[in-house]
Amino acid sequence: MHDLDATQNDTRAAEVLEPVLSRCWHVSGNAATIAGMNRTDLQHNAAANEAVSYVGYRFPPDVISYAVWLYYRFPLSLRMVEELLVARGIELTYETVRRWSVKFGLGIARRIRSTALARGDKWHLDEVVVTINGKKHWLWRAVDQHGAVLDVLVQSRRDKHAAKRLMRKLLKKHGRAPRVLITDKLKSYAAANRDLGLNVEHRQHKGLNNRAENSSPADAAT
Repeated sequence: MHDLDATQNDTRAAEVLEPVLSRCWHVSGNAATIAGMNRTDLQHNAAANEAVSYVGYRFPPDVISYAVWLYYRFPLSLRMVEELLVARGIELTYETVRRWSVKFGLGIARRIRSTALARGDKWHLDEVVVTINGKKHWLWRAVDQHGAVLDVLVQSRRDKHAAKRLMRKLLKKHGRAPRVLITDKLKSYAAANRDLGLNVEHRQHKGLNNRAENSSPADAAT
């Protein structure tokens, strides 16, 4: 019961950290054990660990960061993370995992954001209909010219208000406007840009926006 309460209390932190941590660390099937993690994996994690101090902890930074990554990257409870680590010869409690996640999660996420490669200046925006619990929604998606996902947003409408909400989210997240904005012929994009006072090159053509459309999941309707 204590584990469930702790997990619920940390839900907001998990929502903030999961997208960042999940994009940063990639562990192959053979790297499921700490002992089996090769030097390349550890070096890949090093940039995120440099700004975080682990002084005074009896476990090495690689173990702590691996536990935090497991908790935020996968839909695992604290007890499940504990069991995975115990199976790998790392004896600790789920409460330790919880404390590590609270203590180090935000610091690691900030470090990842500060060292992340800059996104492209050409944004491809698109919207696709999805069905959630039998109701029609629109999945708004933005990617850059390199195919990196900038953001996704599920909304019930496909109008100027929805387009403006997506653009505000993108501008706030990335701190700048794009050099070029590429969309389909939906008029809501241009209307949203006018309301927001954006002076960017806006290309509207169905054929130009294949990058965003190709990034959308093929099985969007569930």
